[in-house]
Amino acid sequence: MSETELAVIKPEQALKTYIWLQCVDGSIQQVEEEVAMFCPMICREIVNNGTGSSKNHAIALPERVSPSGLSLILDYCRFHQVPGRSNKERKSFDEKFVRIETERLCELTSAADTLQLKPLVDLTSRALARIIEGKTPEEIRDIFHLPDDLTEEEKLEPLKNVNDDPRIRLLNRLYAKKRKELQERQKLKDVQVQEEQKDERSLDELLCFINGDGGIITVSYTTCVIPLTV
Repeated sequence: MSETELAVIKPEQALKTYIWLQCVDGSIQQVEEEVAMFCPMICREIVNNGTGSSKNHAIALPERVSPSGLSLILDYCRFHQVPGRSNKERKSFDEKFVRIETERLCELTSAADTLQLKPLVDLTSRALARIIEGKTPEEIRDIFHLPDDLTEEEKLEPLKNVNDDPRIRLLNRLYAKKRKELQERQKLKDVQVQEEQKDERSLDELLCFINGDGGIITVSYTTCVIPLTV
C-alpha cells in the first residue's frame, strides 16, 4: 500500500480486520471479518481452521457459492450485521433485496443454504414459494428450465435432492400438494363414470328387455301331456 493510500485511511477503517474468500473460479475477495462472520460456515472456518488470514490462506468456498452469489450475500450481511436497525428498515430492505430474476434468486438460495445463512435461506425460499404458488407443473418446469418429457403423474413425483437444495425441497412440497389434488380429481372422475354406467332404464323398459322385446332371442317351451294307462 502506498503512502498516499495510507494517508487517506480513516481511523475506523484502520481498526477493521479483513479475511480472504476464494470462489470456485479462483477469484478472491477481501471482506470485512465482522461481515463474513455473519455466515456460520465461514465463521467456523475462521475459528476452527484459522483460514482466511491472507490470500495464500483464503477460505475456499463451496462450488454453489459463485462470485455473483457471494456478492449478494455480503450485501445482505453488511446491512443486517449493523446493530440498531428497526424491524421496519429490515423488512423494507428484505423486500427489495429479493426482487431479482428467478434464476439469480435460485442461485442466491443455494449459496445461502451452503453457507448456512438461515435467515437469508428463509427469505429467498419464501420469495420462491410466491413465484411457484398456483402454477401448474408445466409452468414450474418452464420457470426452472426442467425437462418436460413426462406424464402428469411422473411430473409430480418427488425430485431427487442429493445436495439438499432448498428450492427442490419447495418443489417437492408443492408437488405433494398437487399429487393429492390430482388423486382427488381422479376419485371424483371415477365416481362420475360409475354413475354414468348405472342402468337408468325404467321398469317397463327392463321388463320389455327381459321378455325379449329388446332384441333378445327367447326360447318357448311346449308342455307335453302324456296320458297314463291303467
